[in-house]
Amino acid sequence: MKFNYSICLLILLSISMQISQTNAQIVPPKAEKQPQKLEKHGHVRIDDYYWLKEREDTKVIQYLEAENQYTESIMQPTKALQEKLFEELKGRIKQNDQSVPYFENGYWYYTRFEEGKEYPIYCRKKGTLDAKEEIMLNVNELAAGKKFCNAGVIDVSDDNKMIAFRMDTVGRNNFTIHFKDLSTQKILPDAMPNTWGNMVFMADNKTVIYVTKDLTTLRSDKVYRHVLGTEVKNDELIFHEKDETYDLGVGRSKSKEYIFLSTSTTVADEHHYLAAKDVKGTFKIFLARERGHEYSIDHFGDKFYIRTNRNALNFKLMETAINQTEEKNWKEVIPHRADAYLGGFEIFRDFLVVQERIKGLVQIRLINWKTKQEHYVDFGEPTYAAGLAYNPEFNTTQLRYSFTSLVTPSSTYEYDMNTRQKKLLKQQEVLGGYNTNDYVQERLYATAQDGTLVPISIVYKKGLQKNGNNPCLLYAYGSYGSSTDAGFNSNRLSLLQRGFVFAIAHIRGGQEMGRQWYENGKMFNKKNTFTDFIAATEYLQQQKYSSPEYFFAQGGSAGGLLMGAIVNMRPDLYKGVLAAVPFVDVVTTMLDETIPLTTFEYDEWGNPNNIDSYIYMLSYSPYDNVEKKSYPNLLVTTGLHDSQVQYWEPAKWVAKLREMKVDNNILLLKTDMAAGHGGTTGRFKRLKDVAFDYAFMFQLLKITE
Repeated sequence: MKFNYSICLLILLSISMQISQTNAQIVPPKAEKQPQKLEKHGHVRIDDYYWLKEREDTKVIQYLEAENQYTESIMQPTKALQEKLFEELKGRIKQNDQSVPYFENGYWYYTRFEEGKEYPIYCRKKGTLDAKEEIMLNVNELAAGKKFCNAGVIDVSDDNKMIAFRMDTVGRNNFTIHFKDLSTQKILPDAMPNTWGNMVFMADNKTVIYVTKDLTTLRSDKVYRHVLGTEVKNDELIFHEKDETYDLGVGRSKSKEYIFLSTSTTVADEHHYLAAKDVKGTFKIFLARERGHEYSIDHFGDKFYIRTNRNALNFKLMETAINQTEEKNWKEVIPHRADAYLGGFEIFRDFLVVQERIKGLVQIRLINWKTKQEHYVDFGEPTYAAGLAYNPEFNTTQLRYSFTSLVTPSSTYEYDMNTRQKKLLKQQEVLGGYNTNDYVQERLYATAQDGTLVPISIVYKKGLQKNGNNPCLLYAYGSYGSSTDAGFNSNRLSLLQRGFVFAIAHIRGGQEMGRQWYENGKMFNKKNTFTDFIAATEYLQQQKYSSPEYFFAQGGSAGGLLMGAIVNMRPDLYKGVLAAVPFVDVVTTMLDETIPLTTFEYDEWGNPNNIDSYIYMLSYSPYDNVEKKSYPNLLVTTGLHDSQVQYWEPAKWVAKLREMKVDNNILLLKTDMAAGHGGTTGRFKRLKDVAFDYAFMFQLLKITE
């Protein structure tokens, strides 16, 4: 296939894209080099591709489009396979589907999908599930004619007459909050732009507390009070967070009696509270911020309950009277445990339910308020993902929780806290036939270079021979204390049925093994994240699950940083790497306080304005450590409107890799010109991206069916 580009494009970009007459290979685009001197702490870096950050520059757009065309041409032989994979993935999804209804304030709420439709329909029924359906919001109608649409209901007024919903049609997580009168089905003129979609109704059903964000940094920094029917421009500013390392949010207690205004950074929280019926009142501070003190609150009866890490690395639960929020008045409810991480809690009339992590797995612990007797829910599998579902009701003995594993589709259970009987309310239906017994899941442990045991969750089709000849895809994230649990994904069956091993490395930087697991994978311990992943790779290869010529790695966002680091450190271990929206230009990004989310993350990565952090971050930053050597096959994906990891990071990384690498392996950059950090919207459109990723691997493995 031959592509012809205008002379203008060649001049503007110095991009060469042509068919070699001698070897019939397509030559990739070559980005123009415009050296930019970057100096800090007396150290000078030269960034040849700094100019790619000019999003509005025609040259930049043309370069990204040229890369897209190159990617398209390289993947052209897989077009039929991609379409087959898409239909295969789509064929497993029940198109007419519905969520498990939950009861709140007199109504049963649920979300459903219709056959052939991309987006959800938010519905409810009054009193009983036999009542007439009321459609609150049909996102398919909102999305009509739009390339991108991220929308959904975010709150319902106490009188059940009004809903608030958010909508973003660009992909930059810049949501406008709208309101709809359910009695008239009319959308009100009131609209709050420049938000993350964070708001709550107060008890009068017309006063709204909402959060806006700075348009440059995208940091939530202001809280306003709005009365429906009044001019938004006249809204009262009730809180302004001026500290650039903090981020704002608002919420409402489970009891509905209090509104919480919360401001947080990575290592500190501060909460304010206001009675929901006090519509003109002033928020009171619960406990002032203190660096290193993280806490969250909820309300029940005459008490506030506090999850806190004060002298409790893995957190503990405290309580205090609602009029005595000073820390000296707090009393212990659940003590700190070194072997159990307290992840959250749910309050019921008769029971306190606590979500913990023990040995890397979620446990749900139930405690009777009166008798103090306690027990755990038995999940019965060696590796899994579980958690508390939405439980809005106080006066019930029924607990909703979710469960899934690498072999068990997503399931919602109702658990009687008195009788300890559980009832399966719904399990994800996998069309086309699926038998759990056809697959094997295991929990393994790799030994990291410092002797730490790193858990690995793994699944493969029964009968697989451990001879080193199996393709393997290893996934991980490993940042922000975000735990990656072993859940089911029907898309993955397309890999397993073709002989793949799929594995998740529960590396440091997450919180699977407790808070210390996170602490040991951030800041000056960040390299543990990378070496843990490499150790997991080596272990799987040593145990003959796979070998380098069949081994793939995948990660996105901060997990994309992981991908960038491992290909610099051990490129020999991987056949291919899939890096989605990768955070790869660590130092330059963290030095630019105008880039969204930078200052908020100093406690995750370090502040490179400090020389010790600068040196450490520079030592692993993927972009800064690209060398003249061989790299694995690489598929790098991004979105032009990404608000979390700006598109120019992966674009610069690919440009530099093209210049430096000495191999003939494939290097692809695929930019979604109409999406952001989360990729495209729509339940089926997303599958096109999955099919593309799979086809990339299959092409390298010469899998054609």
